[in-house]
Amino acid sequence: MRLNKKDKELKERLDREVDLRNVSDEVTLEKPDPVMIAKTYNDEYAALVCALFAYGKVENIIKFLHSLDMGLLDGDASMIRAKLQNHYYRFQNSEDVIQFFITLSRLKKEGSINSIFLQGYKKKEDVIEGINTVLQKMYSLNDYQSRGYAFLLGKITHKRKGSGALKRWNMYLRWMVRHDEIDMGLWSGVHTKDLILPLDTHTFNMGMSLGLLKRKSYDLEAAWEMTQKLKSFDKDDPIKYDFALYRLGQEA
Repeated sequence: MRLNKKDKELKERLDREVDLRNVSDEVTLEKPDPVMIAKTYNDEYAALVCALFAYGKVENIIKFLHSLDMGLLDGDASMIRAKLQNHYYRFQNSEDVIQFFITLSRLKKEGSINSIFLQGYKKKEDVIEGINTVLQKMYSLNDYQSRGYAFLLGKITHKRKGSGALKRWNMYLRWMVRHDEIDMGLWSGVHTKDLILPLDTHTFNMGMSLGLLKRKSYDLEAAWEMTQKLKSFDKDDPIKYDFALYRLGQEA
């Protein structure tokens, strides 16, 4: 796709930012991000815990994630309950956290998240269908219900307009599928061209200010729209711009 002068200049600016941010020093104790905790485990299940609790102030996220024993993902329900009875985070009370770990421990016995995701994704190379497939499996393995638990896992999504942006799930996919100094690249079988921007407040605001986004509603349609714009800059890896946009938004 031939870019106009304005878009060409913007692409050049963002490409420079990607190169600048794609270094290990960009994720440190002084510049924290949940991926720094996920990378210490180098495991898709521990990474999903880190991704789904990644909302709120980053300092609080990091503190909470540090308090969790990821070895419990291989434990039984009684062990999980004993170890997590005093753990809670924002919208999740201790029972929500306990049941989340119980669900993941059951899911782990089913196999890899990657393989479950591929069952939905491969039908149309649609990452939302992949996410839906994982969520359907998770909800089928545990009939526990609460507002905090439902918020943590997220909703099965069949439309873009008016639906939540699935920021935490799309961020998880970025970590799992892409591989560079920031992202972990633990998965196979998913193409970077199919990823969707993990839209949050910072990237939404940057999208608006840079002209990458016209939609004013903060939803999955906005994440999709911004992804399509970024595809005009890199059709095979549009989400490589996400972390740089996120940091620019933080620093604005």
